[in-house]
Amino acid sequence: MSLGTKKVIGVFVLFAAVCITTAILSPYFLDVFNIENLLRRSALFGIISIGAAFVIMTGGIDLSIGSVIALVGCLVPWLLVQQDWSPVAVLPLAVVISLLIGLVHGLLVTRLKIQPFIVTLCGLLLYRGIARWITDDQTAGFEGRFEGLQWLGNGRIELPFFEEFAIPTPAVILVVVAVLAIIFLRLTVWGRWLLATGRNESAARYAGVPTQRMTILAYVLCSLLAGIGGMLFVFDVGSAQPADFGSFYELYAIAAAVLGGCSLRGGEGTIIGVIIGAALMRVLENAIVLIDWIPDNINFAVIGAVILAGAIADELIRSMLARRSRRSAPG
Repeated sequence: MSLGTKKVIGVFVLFAAVCITTAILSPYFLDVFNIENLLRRSALFGIISIGAAFVIMTGGIDLSIGSVIALVGCLVPWLLVQQDWSPVAVLPLAVVISLLIGLVHGLLVTRLKIQPFIVTLCGLLLYRGIARWITDDQTAGFEGRFEGLQWLGNGRIELPFFEEFAIPTPAVILVVVAVLAIIFLRLTVWGRWLLATGRNESAARYAGVPTQRMTILAYVLCSLLAGIGGMLFVFDVGSAQPADFGSFYELYAIAAAVLGGCSLRGGEGTIIGVIIGAALMRVLENAIVLIDWIPDNINFAVIGAVILAGAIADELIRSMLARRSRRSAPG
């Protein structure tokens, strides 16, 4: 059994344990409405977490995810309602903006050798500032229009054998994104190159891997999924306030990726693990809300603890494997 598989099994066991504990402590956890809401929110955060995972697999980090969500999430309803643009023009424009943001990040990291932390931290401030400037710091909403478009974020796909329960449309979109991501990582040479870049960039470069292109591709994919997530988030809630829309979402995405088995050193990670990690983060937040004796304002402390625990576990596992390797080495 590979290390990645063990990590996925471990986070799934933790996820199951948290679900069972929350169900025992709160009678509302297994309510149909709550389960649907958990599926919807887990899917939305799962999409952006997959994007974060691509960057982490190359050994980088993206702190601008929440601000990209804010920029796209505010820009789409502002253009549709305030500027009366057609969805045929707005949606492709949002995708192109997301791609360009990722391309700029990748070029700054690879060509100018600026640290990813600095590049994306500046992006965190820049994109939210642009969103506030474009909208004049006012809430951007759909004002009761474009219900068909909003269905992508808040819709439900009813099941013939389940009258009360329905599948949220973001969950279907997550499945499509996850399948494409798994195919890319496991069945294409580019996916193998991306992981090789994260494991040892110098060795991969000497082996003929276009490491700079792989790093750029990782940031492009991350920003693309953040942009798609921004559209889905605003379709779900119906409006976006540029000052706080998407705030700290990058922390949720990074925590989900780390929980799901992505090493902060790069070169490791599975898409299934990232999805389970995103669902675990949503269940933890849901448990904080439902269980009376847990303070509601402790959620960010939980996120911080999760990221720290993931980093500690990753370091301990690497140290253990290194010791085993030294013991088994001849001589």
